[in-house]
Amino acid sequence: MDRGMPGSTSRGRLTVDVRHVGISAVVTPEGELDHHTADLLREPLERSVEDGYNRLVVDCSRLEFCDSTGLNVLLGARLKAEAAGGGVHLAGMLPVVARVFEITGASAVFTVHDDLEAALGHPSGA
Repeated sequence: MDRGMPGSTSRGRLTVDVRHVGISAVVTPEGELDHHTADLLREPLERSVEDGYNRLVVDCSRLEFCDSTGLNVLLGARLKAEAAGGGVHLAGMLPVVARVFEITGASAVFTVHDDLEAALGHPSGA
């Protein structure tokens, strides 16, 4: 569902919103991230790095599902961001998504935060 927001794209089961907060590109996928929808996340992540935002914050709080293709999109973004001197921060993963990262060991290669505020360097409630 596309809500018509600037920087928002949709293909049925996944909506991706992009906004900039300071030096970070905050990318918020909502819905299901799989082989059918992976490009909807890949493209804004790559575009953000190309536009000079090498600190990518992926707000996973609305991500309901992530398969291996989605995981590979995030791993690819991590490599591009690190090559540009930055990194990928994951925030607010739901347990079903966090489980994929735990099983594969991918949580060890990302900086994972409890919520978006922590990922942006602002303690919750502050």
